[in-house]
Amino acid sequence: MNREKRTWVLAGICCMTVVFSGCSGSKKTAEIQPQSIKIGVSVYDQYDTFMSEIISQLQSYAREKEKDWGISITLNIQNADQSQFTQNDQMENFIEEGCDLACINLVDRTDASIIIEKAKSNHVPVIFFNRELVEEDLERWEELYYVGADAFESGQLQGEILVEQCEQDFVSIDTNGDGILQYVMLEGEAGHNDSMVRSMSVINKITESGYTVEKLDDEIANWNRDQASTKMTPFLNSYGSEIEVILANNDDMALGAADALKARGMDSQSDDWPVILGVDGTDVGLKAVEKGELLGTVLNDAKGQARGMLELAGSLILKKDLSPEYTLQDGKYIRLPYQKVTAENVSEIQSRQSE
Repeated sequence: MNREKRTWVLAGICCMTVVFSGCSGSKKTAEIQPQSIKIGVSVYDQYDTFMSEIISQLQSYAREKEKDWGISITLNIQNADQSQFTQNDQMENFIEEGCDLACINLVDRTDASIIIEKAKSNHVPVIFFNRELVEEDLERWEELYYVGADAFESGQLQGEILVEQCEQDFVSIDTNGDGILQYVMLEGEAGHNDSMVRSMSVINKITESGYTVEKLDDEIANWNRDQASTKMTPFLNSYGSEIEVILANNDDMALGAADALKARGMDSQSDDWPVILGVDGTDVGLKAVEKGELLGTVLNDAKGQARGMLELAGSLILKKDLSPEYTLQDGKYIRLPYQKVTAENVSEIQSRQSE
């Protein structure tokens, strides 16, 4: 998705004339069916590929649910531009505009206090999504929820993809024949829960499966393709063909690594192309698996998260049962499972995602 399209997707407000807009702090009785709902949505960075896909899915699903629920749904989508201060102000604006509920993709998962206090004092429920806040913060008020996935599982599955390939053809990966997998790691953010857990669990899975690894280097690339490409350049200068495996915390960074290899004149079909693994299963990530640039990725269900958020929002605002497709764990969490994606099943995944 190009920059202009992403900006359009996130800047747009999905639908629709607001026929009924009460203050979100007002109490709706079970007997009165609202004619419209208004949801404020703030994402940490509109240029994050996975976030862009979630928002696109959320907008599309909102149009479907307008028909199913017989109401108007307005989504006020804002970009926090990687600033927690900006996001705090956006939460204040959502309240002033009478939003019934807020969906927040936190900039800083450890700094949710201001948003929580604003929400609690104004009786505006909040669904945090994709970037999981600290558990103690989620317990500070009964109207706080989280929709996302288990970061530990994503690292485990990323490791499983590599282990399965090693079991099939270890020699082609262990190019120097020393019986050790030499790797570099591209990590998301310093202190980010998903980044730390994925980095740890992928290595644990590989070593628990009986393979020896050697970390040549690692760098923070902030989930960003261009940064990852830049960070790969000194790796290639220092280690060159010693790099047998590239582990990236998300697809954009995996693709940035591939970009750096291509800039060196390397071809993904050649024997000197290292194994590259990502996480997210974005459209561009799936295409890279299809082309053989990535050995695999781990699907982080953008469609499922978007739909889970809207179904939960509808349940809370309209006072109706949550769709049986989703389970609210501990009264707080909707967790979507990850799925391994390799050349064997990528076409199936792509077809399912386009439905």
